[in-house]
Amino acid sequence: MTSRRNVLIILYEGVQSLDVTGPLEVFHGTNALLRDPGAYRVRTATVDGEPVRTGSGLRLAPDAALGDCRAADIVLVPGGQCMDGADPRLLAWLDRNGPLAGRLVSVCTGAFLLAAAGLLDGRRATTHWAYCEDFARRFPDVELDPDPVFVRDGSVATSAGVTAGIDLALALVEEDHGRQTALAIARHLVVFLRRPGNQRQFSVQLAAQTANRPTLRDVQHWIAEHPAADLGVEALATRANLSPRHFARAFHAEVGMTPGRYVEGVRLEAARRLLEDGAQGVEEVSRACGYGTPEAMRRAFVRALGTSPAEYRRRFRPLAPAPSTTTT
Repeated sequence: MTSRRNVLIILYEGVQSLDVTGPLEVFHGTNALLRDPGAYRVRTATVDGEPVRTGSGLRLAPDAALGDCRAADIVLVPGGQCMDGADPRLLAWLDRNGPLAGRLVSVCTGAFLLAAAGLLDGRRATTHWAYCEDFARRFPDVELDPDPVFVRDGSVATSAGVTAGIDLALALVEEDHGRQTALAIARHLVVFLRRPGNQRQFSVQLAAQTANRPTLRDVQHWIAEHPAADLGVEALATRANLSPRHFARAFHAEVGMTPGRYVEGVRLEAARRLLEDGAQGVEEVSRACGYGTPEAMRRAFVRALGTSPAEYRRRFRPLAPAPSTTTT
């Protein structure tokens, strides 16, 4: 018999549409793959049962009024325009029913609603990186971690912005129906299974600034295109026609991080892409990305992602088709 779970997705005015539809497509895809429309029985609800509009203007009609719903196996709170002026009736429902949910999940700024309802006090949580400073100021009793894609603390899970909700939903499917099923859904959605929960929310290129000086911008491009090259400060300074000391200072001032940290991030991302592709082994990837030895790359992966390159690569290895049903 297939394992079945009820999912309740809470909607409100200004909700982020992808925070809703991303996880929804993961659950729907699982139902289709398992040939069981009830594997995840998804319902949506608003406070009064009336339709709402997303932040982008999409009209969503709910299945029910929130007052007529009880806590489900999975209660999902999407992000959106909810940081200020949250409906007291929504917060009251979360306060009453959130602790009764099998798993209570938020996507992006949905963590603000969980925190406002007192459901994150004393817990570790995350949210979209752009709102972390505001979140930390408002909810000092929450142990906020701004880096991970998603965080699990007991039965409560919080995730970063938008597509991180897909990562978290895939993690739930993997727990419920196994890795093969989750990987099949990820491939169907053309996403990776799955970014480790402790992976940083954004890449080094997004985290860093683009240098103002053309010579430093050229160095940034060179680093990205040649991760296996000599990327020490002296070599990069020569490329920029600056002394090593002047280069290091200018790079940090304009990019927002030291050359060494920038290089480390670029090499890690290059290695991840090659491992995800699966065409090369760990030793080949370590050479191609400038680590020199597999052990050096292993240390970098464990430090940044909490997993080894071999385990990271295993997540993307093609598997045999998943069975049509999963028994409990």
